[in-house]
Amino acid sequence: MSSLAPLLQAFFSDRLQGQRHASPHTVAAYRDTIRLLLAFVEQRTGTQPSKLGIDQLDATLIGAFLDHLEHDRGNSVRTRNARLAAIHSLYRYAALRHPEHAELIQRVLAIPEKRSDTKIVSFLTEPEANAILDAPDRSTWIGRRDHVLLVVAIQTGLRVSELTGLRRRDIELGTGPHVRCHGKNRKDRTTPLTKQTVAILRVWLTERGGEPDDPLFPTRPGQQLSRDSVEHLVAKHASTAQQHCPSLHAKRITPHTLRHTTAMRLLEAGVDTSVIALWLGHESVKTTQIYLHAHLALKERALARTTPPNTRTGRYKAPDTLLAYLENL
Repeated sequence: MSSLAPLLQAFFSDRLQGQRHASPHTVAAYRDTIRLLLAFVEQRTGTQPSKLGIDQLDATLIGAFLDHLEHDRGNSVRTRNARLAAIHSLYRYAALRHPEHAELIQRVLAIPEKRSDTKIVSFLTEPEANAILDAPDRSTWIGRRDHVLLVVAIQTGLRVSELTGLRRRDIELGTGPHVRCHGKNRKDRTTPLTKQTVAILRVWLTERGGEPDDPLFPTRPGQQLSRDSVEHLVAKHASTAQQHCPSLHAKRITPHTLRHTTAMRLLEAGVDTSVIALWLGHESVKTTQIYLHAHLALKERALARTTPPNTRTGRYKAPDTLLAYLENL
C-alpha cells in the first residue's frame, strides 16, 4: 500500500511550489481542500490521515466527499467544482509517481464537474454606494481607514487579495495618479485614480505614515488585513448603511459586490467591455459579459431604440354570465 503522506508533501513542495510556482492563494486553496477531504475520510473510515493509503481514496469516496460538500456543508456547485479541480490536480501528479494505481487514479480523474446556473451579479446603485461610504465613523482611526479602503475598492474594483496586498509604495499621487497591484495569475496592472480618491488617499497617507513597504490598510498593530477582516468590515458598514438606505436590506453585500459596482459604473459610462476586462484584470473578455446581462438600464435603452412590431391588441369580450356560471361549477 502506497502511503498518502509522502505524496501530499511532494505535491505541495515539489509540484505546486517548486515546479509550478503556484501563488500563495492557490496553495492555500488546495491545502484547505485536502484538509477537508482528510477530515471527511477520517470521520467516514476512522483511519487517521497520516496512516491513509492512496488506494483508500477511490472514486467512490471522493464522490461521497463532493456530495458532503454540497449537502452537509452547504457549498455551492462552483465551490464543489473548485474543490474537485484541486483533487484532480493532486491525482494527475499521483499518476506520475504511482503508476501502480493508474486504474484508481483514472476513475477519480473521470469525475466530472457539475454545471451550475449563472446568477445575475449584484451591484450597488449610486445611493447605496454613497450610504456605505458614509457608514464608517471617521472620528476614529479605524473608521477613517475603512472609509479610504471602501473608496479605493469601489473606484478601482480591486479584488480583496489585491486590496490587502497594497503597500504605500503602490500608490502614485503625482502626475497620472494610479495604484499598482499584483493581481491574479501573477499579473501586475495599474488602475487610474480620480481626483476625489487622490485627495482622500493623500490625507490618509499623511496620517498613516510608515515605510514604503508597509501595508496601505493595516490593522491597529500595523499588520496586513486578512480577507476575513475585509469581509467583516464591509458587512458591518453595509449593515449600518441599511438604516439610511432600505434597498440594501434586499442585497448581500460582500467585497466582491464592490468590484461588481465598479464594473457597472464603467459600463454605464459607456466604457467598452474590453477596457473593463483590462481594468478588472479579467483573463478573458467573456468574463466581463456578465455585467451586460445584469444591467437592465442598458437593455431598456436598447429596447427604446428598436421599432415595435406593427400589431394591435385584440378586443376583450366578456363571456355570457350564464355560461360563465356553468363553467365555474
